[in-house]
Amino acid sequence: QIHLEESGGGSVTTGGSLRLSCAASAYIRRNVCLGWFRQAPGKAREGVASIDCDYSYGDGVKRYSAFVKGRFTISKDNGANVIYLVMNNLKPEDTATYYCAAEPYPCSGGLSQREYGRWGPGTQVTVSA
Repeated sequence: QIHLEESGGGSVTTGGSLRLSCAASAYIRRNVCLGWFRQAPGKAREGVASIDCDYSYGDGVKRYSAFVKGRFTISKDNGANVIYLVMNNLKPEDTATYYCAAEPYPCSGGLSQREYGRWGPGTQVTVSA
């Protein structure tokens, strides 16, 4: 069972940057699909970025939603079992609670929350104009 804990959220102004971290309690080097999602008040949870399951010791395919592509970067530190989301050029519409998610093999991954069964409690990101 993988337990996840996000950190790194906070308040920034438009154009600012944040790096979110997600500490995993279990091995994430391979055979695990990983993702970042967000949910703004009154809106549905949406996929932000993901790393597909990789069966070797490299990185799986990375996917980004259209609204963050070019601004956000997902990565992972296999040795430390940490997943990162670096967010640059933040906009007020990025304000949301951000969640990391994981699903062990076999998994489809991607940006649909239905593909993930393990979730962290979330971390708040607020971007002011």
